[in-house]
Amino acid sequence: MLEDKEQKRTSLDNLGEFGLIEHLTENFNLSHSSSKVGIGDDAAVLDYTDEKTVLTTDMLVEGVHFDLSYMPLKHLGYKAVMVNLSDVYAMNAMATQITVSIAVSNRFPLEALEELYSGIDLACKLYNVDLVGGDTTSSTKGMLISVTALGQVQDHKIAYRSGAKPNDLLVVSGDLGGAYLGLQVLEREKEVFKVNPNNQPDLSPYTYIVERQLKPEARKDVVELLEKLEVQPTSMIDISDGLSSEILHLSKSSKVGCNLFEDKIPLDPTVISACEEFKMDSTMVALSGGEDYELLFTIDQKDFEKIKGNPHLTVIGHMTEEKEGNHLITRANTKIPISAQGWNSFKEE
Repeated sequence: MLEDKEQKRTSLDNLGEFGLIEHLTENFNLSHSSSKVGIGDDAAVLDYTDEKTVLTTDMLVEGVHFDLSYMPLKHLGYKAVMVNLSDVYAMNAMATQITVSIAVSNRFPLEALEELYSGIDLACKLYNVDLVGGDTTSSTKGMLISVTALGQVQDHKIAYRSGAKPNDLLVVSGDLGGAYLGLQVLEREKEVFKVNPNNQPDLSPYTYIVERQLKPEARKDVVELLEKLEVQPTSMIDISDGLSSEILHLSKSSKVGCNLFEDKIPLDPTVISACEEFKMDSTMVALSGGEDYELLFTIDQKDFEKIKGNPHLTVIGHMTEEKEGNHLITRANTKIPISAQGWNSFKEE
């Protein structure tokens, strides 16, 4: 959290908009055959043939979605890409291209944007995605990042939110609640730092959950796994706003209900211990926390044998008739209606 006061600072005025774009993207190369023309012309040229194109976009705003007092710029660039790739994978598609647009105030020197783009570059390389365009402009205060992601998928393999049927199994990848608790740790240490700027926090006990917040990973591997297992999800969504919100999205779109079993929700031991430390209920954290970017999907019961015992996937419930509604089945075997308590961008503080 301590800022290096001796860092080199190159004013963006020295480059201008086009010079800045050229400088930040000069090491990005195109790897997909569908990327015909990338950065450098008035528009990118993409050539898709036999597959459908999916497109998604997300905006991250300083002070709303991220806090630069504890979010390193390299991590921010990486996360900005992950947020969008996750939406592509939630369609059961493979991400192929992104565009990145940023607005920054004059408090950011060139070196800061180089850090941001180094994270974007790392994400592109690890997930085999081409950066093919974007924009830069000035901001009166703070930083704004907008990323658009494109992907490809065969028509019959697209997983919409609307395909779930009664008796389908509800499955989630990975574990839940870590990102929210990582945020709680970072916010706590920020307050300590305000009181004592010389304090250096020891985050080693919280490595897993802090990384879940600062450097999430989109679950491309799950899409590849389902393809390998020959499992076609009947519906799918990524968990950005909390498990409860995403279940309600699937149920509403598919016109079904859901029974979610509390004792089946996957929790990492670090999450459980952090919940005890913060005096939070681990089930509520998993239901409402958000930003885990795991995949939540439904499958036909006949595919259960294909995923049974897989360490990356957990069956956490099943879909019901719409009239039965959405319920959490507690460890005490009581039924509690599921309500959306997750992230709301427009909720008043």
